[in-house]
Amino acid sequence: MSAKYAIGVDFGTESGRAVLVDVADGREIATAVHGYANGVIDERLPESGVPLEPDWALQDPDDYLAVIRRTIPAVLEDSRVDPADVIGLGIDFTACTMLPTKADGTPLCKLPEFRDQPHAWVKLWKHHAAQPEADRINQVAREMGESWLALYGGKISSEWFFSKALQILDEAPDIYAASDRMLEAADWVIWQLTGRETRNSCTAGYKAIWQKEEGYPRREYLAALHPDFADVVDTKLSRDILPLGAKAGELTAQAATWTGLMPGTAVAVANVDAHVTVPAAQAVEPGIMVMIMGTSTCHMVTGTERMDVPGMCGVVEDGILPG
Repeated sequence: MSAKYAIGVDFGTESGRAVLVDVADGREIATAVHGYANGVIDERLPESGVPLEPDWALQDPDDYLAVIRRTIPAVLEDSRVDPADVIGLGIDFTACTMLPTKADGTPLCKLPEFRDQPHAWVKLWKHHAAQPEADRINQVAREMGESWLALYGGKISSEWFFSKALQILDEAPDIYAASDRMLEAADWVIWQLTGRETRNSCTAGYKAIWQKEEGYPRREYLAALHPDFADVVDTKLSRDILPLGAKAGELTAQAATWTGLMPGTAVAVANVDAHVTVPAAQAVEPGIMVMIMGTSTCHMVTGTERMDVPGMCGVVEDGILPG
């Protein structure tokens, strides 16, 4: 029987990297890197030149698809592996890196009427212009006694999902109204590969205040942030959250032409660039800390009990490893 392989694609801050590995022993057979043409957009929008305020950090979703089109064919060519022997594809991503889309997944920044609107573009993880919204989220949570706040170290970050979504509503209500979906770029790329919208438990838990038992923050709390924010979960997000390691779907015919892989190849649920390294480092037992260093540094540790830890970014059941 021929050897079997898997491909992983890591979407970072400035570039994307693909690796092809032998599933029998984890050996790296081939790697490839492709830089984002527009990189980090933090001064002015491409094409229109619309200037951005301080603390903004955006990206172009086309750059993510370019990584798929360039790196996966490159590792197949370099390794000379038969695409039929690649049994799975998975990705990880920076987070929270989010974007507003139409119901079919079209990013709003791809539509001519929104091309020159900064809030229509991807908000990169290090977009910090939503600090006023984060402050409001934290203040209202304390005032209303929301129990989930302690699970996030007592403070929600300006980098996280609800801060960024609320900023869109505050500053660009037309963009908010036009968006049928708001989702992590990680989940958006999986959508483009499989033709199916899915949401992963890692970004939902650590970046969007979702817990396995309780779900998202309650409607009354969201309404207290802004009356038009009350139904954000049911109108822009999804309550159908898939666990890490699950199958998100299969590669579409179009995605197969992009990648050189076989249509129907299994595609895993998306993951986060830091959290995905824990099983790779074989740190699967409780109490082992893994430090992941890149543009930022994250400290990851797993456990079997839910605990409130002041200053920790999040405690999420099944957020890193099942169980």
